[in-house]
Amino acid sequence: MSGYKYDFFISYSRKGSVQKWLINHFHGKLVEYLADECAPTPKVYMDKVMPRAVQWAHNLENALRHSKIMIQLLTPHYFESSWCMAELESMRAREAMLGLAGADISQGLIYPILYSDSENFPLEERMRSWQDFKDYAYSEPVYQDSVDYIAFCRQVRVLARDLVQLVKQVPEWSPDWPIVERPDPVLIPPPPLPRFE
Repeated sequence: MSGYKYDFFISYSRKGSVQKWLINHFHGKLVEYLADECAPTPKVYMDKVMPRAVQWAHNLENALRHSKIMIQLLTPHYFESSWCMAELESMRAREAMLGLAGADISQGLIYPILYSDSENFPLEERMRSWQDFKDYAYSEPVYQDSVDYIAFCRQVRVLARDLVQLVKQVPEWSPDWPIVERPDPVLIPPPPLPRFE
């Protein structure tokens, strides 16, 4: 497969409430508002919608290689996840290869969204500007019934407009995009076989 398959790749840690927030609120609204901003609707990759019977590690790697922009959901656990770090380093390597996110061209291919914390992030990560969603970091479904949900929707709409403009500036796809080696998978030991005596 060659060329871009996705416009956006969502990179996040599964620890904490961010995954529930992503599924319950953010992903659906983002796709909806991206559709309002342009046609055809930009494609968003999220690993919760991975096809059945695929090898998930290769699927993630392939999706990242064929995505234009990485949306990074920032939490303290993000920087503790070896998978998230492999995704981040892969996109940083692509930016470096293209001369992006540097002194000459400050715009990059990583779009950070602040979900929680920020005080304990690595210094390098605090140097890149982000969209602040800390005030909208409520993962429970009942959040949709609150008055504050309208402000969240407005913020996602602003984000969608920004992303649509950014994705138009992405360089052509290259088969040489670097991928940082993924970490060894966590192997779960098989359950013990029953003993027959």
